[in-house]
Amino acid sequence: MKVNLGSIASARSGDKGKNTNIGLVFNNKKTYIWAKENITSNLIKKIFKEIVNGNVLRYELDNLLSLNFILEDSLGGGGSDSLFNDAQGKSYGQAILLMEINLPNKLQGYINE
Repeated sequence: MKVNLGSIASARSGDKGKNTNIGLVFNNKKTYIWAKENITSNLIKKIFKEIVNGNVLRYELDNLLSLNFILEDSLGGGGSDSLFNDAQGKSYGQAILLMEINLPNKLQGYINE
């Protein structure tokens, strides 16, 4: 079933120099396990292909049911270089929650609507 990522996770993002940090926190262990298999660095790089000029690194925080992504060289020189870039880094988390995902039907009961 197709749903937005925001139906199974929350996000927070910010900027550090020219990089963006996106943290995803999943609602429960089952959706987190699904996300570990499906929300990859390559997928995130593809979604943000227009703005990520470097690598996308992924860190797994199993005890927090969270994934943390570092989008290298994604702010055109740094979040503090201009107001435009600063706002952009902080909005990446909200943008990723709009991503459409194919969630298995067996996880339908874990959707926040």
